[in-house]
Amino acid sequence: MQFHHHGYVSGDPRVKPAAGVGIDRPEELPDHVDVLIVGSGPAGMLAAAQLSQFPNVTTRMVERRPGRLAIGQADGIQARSVETFQAFGFAERIIAEAYRITEMAFWKPDATDPSRIVRAARTPDDPAGISEFPHLIVNQARVLDYFAEFMANSPARMKPDYGFEFVDLEVSDEGEYPVTVTLLHTSGPNEGKERTVRAKYVVGADGARSKVRQAIGCTLAGDAANHAWGVMDVLAVTDFPDIRTKCAIQSGSGGSILHIPREGGHLFRMYVDLGEVDPDNNGAVRNTTIGEIIAKANEILHPYTLDVRNVAWHSVYEVGHRLTDRFDDVLPEDRGTRTPRVFITGDACHTHSAKAGQGMNVSMQDGFNIAWKLGHVLEGRSPESLLATYSEERQVVAKNLIDFDKEWSTMMAKKPEEFADPTELENFYVSTAEFPAGFMTEYAPSMLVAPADHQHLATGFPVGKRFKSAPVVRVGDTNPVHLGHHATADGRWRIYVFADQALPSGGTQPASATDRFAEWIANSPESPLAATPSDADPDAWFDVKVIYQQAHASLDIGAVPAVFKPLVGPFKLTDYEKVYATDPQADIFELRGVDRGGVVVVVRPDQYVANVLPLTATAELGAFFAPLLAPRLEASAASGAVR
Repeated sequence: MQFHHHGYVSGDPRVKPAAGVGIDRPEELPDHVDVLIVGSGPAGMLAAAQLSQFPNVTTRMVERRPGRLAIGQADGIQARSVETFQAFGFAERIIAEAYRITEMAFWKPDATDPSRIVRAARTPDDPAGISEFPHLIVNQARVLDYFAEFMANSPARMKPDYGFEFVDLEVSDEGEYPVTVTLLHTSGPNEGKERTVRAKYVVGADGARSKVRQAIGCTLAGDAANHAWGVMDVLAVTDFPDIRTKCAIQSGSGGSILHIPREGGHLFRMYVDLGEVDPDNNGAVRNTTIGEIIAKANEILHPYTLDVRNVAWHSVYEVGHRLTDRFDDVLPEDRGTRTPRVFITGDACHTHSAKAGQGMNVSMQDGFNIAWKLGHVLEGRSPESLLATYSEERQVVAKNLIDFDKEWSTMMAKKPEEFADPTELENFYVSTAEFPAGFMTEYAPSMLVAPADHQHLATGFPVGKRFKSAPVVRVGDTNPVHLGHHATADGRWRIYVFADQALPSGGTQPASATDRFAEWIANSPESPLAATPSDADPDAWFDVKVIYQQAHASLDIGAVPAVFKPLVGPFKLTDYEKVYATDPQADIFELRGVDRGGVVVVVRPDQYVANVLPLTATAELGAFFAPLLAPRLEASAASGAVR
């Protein structure tokens, strides 16, 4: 964490100085906003947290509840989400309070007595080392709390506006604020009264029954599996030995349980198979009582027993898989003719079963994707055409998720005798681990993702996939760190320069390929850094880092090109935290297949690799960023105000 560069900080460094709209932020919801987010679930909260880093953008988030969420239904936090939490500064704290999944046990009918279950297998949760971050279980409400804290501490001083329900919206072709939103007060002295807000953009994060989705003419299309599950969070006494281990349990009677321990050491969740649902009377299953769910769980667990002492929450749901045809308000025939103004995220555009632990995780990535793009457009960094990439990118991800979840939920509902191979379930769990962990997302080439023409230069950083961190040593203070962990959710692009084999020359000998690249990116009018406003810090829009192949003791930091040591803050202090060396125990060049001749890896603000290039491909790098950036003069004029 870096601070003091604006002067001595004696308090909590996570509390940033108020700036822009965060100075004297009005308590009351204003009549005009740049972005109105509807719903304070995971997608909405992450989008708001990201936009809180753009203090010149007026963002407000409305929520129909009168206050914070007390208990959430989602609890599985995949490694990709924890990686994202790292960028928002609370990964370590949430890991400390969460339950960590390290293994999964598979229970099946005893071959000698099918009325009894026995443990058939154990599988590690991440056998391939997909991520350095763990797979967690923690209450959704706590995830939202951490995002709310981040927002409140941000320059924009953002917080949810509780007690407003979305009613409808209209989009006009004219005016600075073309979206007119009608809201209803749901609490307080104005309860029952309507309120109108004008916005430049609206993000609908209002769940599976989304009114924003309805307002823009989208519908969820798909099918139901006609299979019901009871889910309960309980405190219980039991002789089942794996009560603190994640389990897939299949009984001889045909019923199944997905068992997930919860945070705190005592609470656990069970998804209990209630069997097939009559499609002509599928509402009847929703009347299943908690007593019936507990009785069914005991039947499946035989010979073990479950004595439930307290029920924190329970519900009954039927598996359904549905997806919208688009994630914004632009009809297919109008694509390319106008800018989208309304976007939907999370359950508003994709629904599926809860058992793969994907709902909250994928929803948060929806929010991350659209939020930084809105911030860049509204601050004048990028053209409005950037916003069309949201629907294009995230709809494909949601379709892949639904296809995966159909297969997983179908397998969980099978009877043991229906498997061709008795190890099929655990084999599927292990072989597909990268998908539910959140690391199979791969964005196709677009204005934001270059063709992978130079992928062979950095095989461990696939273009279109998330940037996979690795250990390095920070030269300035000799600390071993993870390269990706220094990339915070501040809306900046990352440009990682993997140096060639030469040491930095400091101008005393012929310039190396790295030195020549540094000269170009610092001074060329074709460099993306040329778009940075002249009155901003030189790294305000682009975080440029260098990783040398040598050990840190071999490097003279004084000889490192100045672009990797920018002068920041009002006192123009040198930032020494952008210069890295290889870790002698884990060489990043070897770990990630980086060519020793030198490579540039470009990473988007949402942590996905956008381009891989040789150090000499400066023209290609400039051409990649040209359509994404405003000219320098325009950007400089826009730096203090929102377009």
